[in-house]
Amino acid sequence: MSDSGPEQGASCTSFVKAYIRTRKGAILAAEIIICLIVLICYAASNTPGYLGVAITELIFAIIFFFLFAFRYDQQIALIHWGWTDFIRAAVGGGLFIILSIVCLIRGGDGPGIAGSVFGLLAGILFAYDAFITFPSLRKTHTQAATESPDNI
Repeated sequence: MSDSGPEQGASCTSFVKAYIRTRKGAILAAEIIICLIVLICYAASNTPGYLGVAITELIFAIIFFFLFAFRYDQQIALIHWGWTDFIRAAVGGGLFIILSIVCLIRGGDGPGIAGSVFGLLAGILFAYDAFITFPSLRKTHTQAATESPDNI
């Protein structure tokens, strides 16, 4: 998940700057920004009951951003970070799309509608993140031998 970046003795900001230049880093940064926008819109709305998804996905996006930026995914081998990131992005995309459609159908005030529109954009962005993460999870396999081990 993390690409090449600064050397081992570099500062924290150099790790973040190097990671944000990668495609995955830019997508995670965009997810953080759009989750923050959705959070502000739903908080300003008359019905702030939709904040849960935005808060949860914002926290997960921040955690994964710093986890990949500082290359902790390579140091902690106990968890398969690719599948974890894929599930995070897929679930986040689905939840944002469902929540935004429900909020748009229900109607409401201006900030709620704006939050729903940005939520749809967030859902598309999270789905795109899951889409680009999935091919890296597929493993190539070698063909099985067609000869018998006894050479008969």
